Amino acid sequence: MSGQPYAAGGIATTVAATRAATDDELAGNLRRLREEAQSQGTTFLETKTGYGLDVETERRSARIAAEQADVVSYLGAHLVPPGTDVRDYLDLVTGPMLEAVLPYVSFIDVFCETGAFDVEQSREVLLAGRAAGLALRVHGNQLGHSGGVALAVELGAASVDHCAYLSDSDIAALAGSDTVATLLPACDLSTRQPFPPARALLDAGATIAIATNCNPGSSYTTSMQFCIATAVLQMQLTIDEAIYAATRGAARALGRDDVGLLRVGGRADLQVLAAPSVSHTAYRPGVPLTAEVWRAGIRVA
Repeated sequence: MSGQPYAAGGIATTVAATRAATDDELAGNLRRLREEAQSQGTTFLETKTGYGLDVETERRSARIAAEQADVVSYLGAHLVPPGTDVRDYLDLVTGPMLEAVLPYVSFIDVFCETGAFDVEQSREVLLAGRAAGLALRVHGNQLGHSGGVALAVELGAASVDHCAYLSDSDIAALAGSDTVATLLPACDLSTRQPFPPARALLDAGATIAIATNCNPGSSYTTSMQFCIATAVLQMQLTIDEAIYAATRGAARALGRDDVGLLRVGGRADLQVLAAPSVSHTAYRPGVPLTAEVWRAGIRVA
């Protein structure tokens, strides 16, 4: 907001607030954001730990998240806390911290980026998670060519988030894999990063997802409509491509085939728009268009 470049490491304020918050405060904040998202049509929610960075707060975060979110990812490897030795922290993330969150999470994630964890450190985190039975996700190539995308494809991660800086080989690797490139338009807009090459990814045959990346530091929005509009207006997607990425593509990033689409045997999640066509989600950016929201066949908003 002050016009300074975004860099890894700006989560210290949120970490301090998370550690100081009570369980009720954390649960209440998550409930508020979940209900805010649901009122705008979001019926399936994945969230992450990663703002505790110690064993107890990561465990608390995972437990509270599991009570309200559909999927929880363990992001203990978000950043090395100031004053902590990298080797000691990696041992914590892949040992006692992983063991503490394991009952509540289904994915392990890592921020593979300059200022966070390099490729080999990220590989160590992901392999430890896989050995514990977790599926893999990666935060990669947000601030530069970090190697996170190549690592995600190499290890068969379900998704790699951000993907702002991609080489031709990164695009080809994603296109030849089952790893979903999850794009975060609101985050790139607020941090003034370049938008991912969504058009090139789709033209190459890669699967993309769109997500809000709702977090207090770089993308404090729960509006998927805003993200869809940004993808269409700034990233050269058609409305159909953006809607697919926000629904079916997002479900594929989570390994789900019962949500993100309408079919016999699906979960019957619906968003009804007060608009003549779905194109109005991009045609009228910022205008609330949700008339009804149904989750598992029950009207919830």
